[in-house]
Amino acid sequence: MTMQIHSSAFENGAMIPAKFTCDGENISPPLEWFPAPLGVKSYVLISDDPDAPAGTWVHWVLFNIPANVTAFPEKMPPVPVLPDGSLHGITDFGQLGYGGPCPPSGTHRYFFKIYALNTKLDLKPGATKREVEKAMQGHILAQGELMGNYKRSR
Repeated sequence: MTMQIHSSAFENGAMIPAKFTCDGENISPPLEWFPAPLGVKSYVLISDDPDAPAGTWVHWVLFNIPANVTAFPEKMPPVPVLPDGSLHGITDFGQLGYGGPCPPSGTHRYFFKIYALNTKLDLKPGATKREVEKAMQGHILAQGELMGNYKRSR
């Protein structure tokens, strides 16, 4: 099943506003996703950049998002456990929480991927993207993605 993931800050395929990058406030953009599939127990959100020079760069890992949560406002706090119980994983910046686009050169693509799962993951805050992806194998009910572009204007 396919889900939709949208941001009021940018359209799919459009440029991500600098506010959400290392050139601005470096805060997470607002996101919403739908429809919730039957049997969903939790969601996983992963944001990464496949155009990074050293390979795909992980910008955000958030898992065990409760089934009743289908949107996030901008500026999600970079804490291990959010008030709703969602858990932050570690990014390739070596930190918890969102790390915005900051490409060293050229225009890069940034994917925001949502996964609806039929379970909660038995992982602790600070899990890596690889650990989250391994744990959710066989549990994905639906997924969707939003892609934004960014090029630094230095």
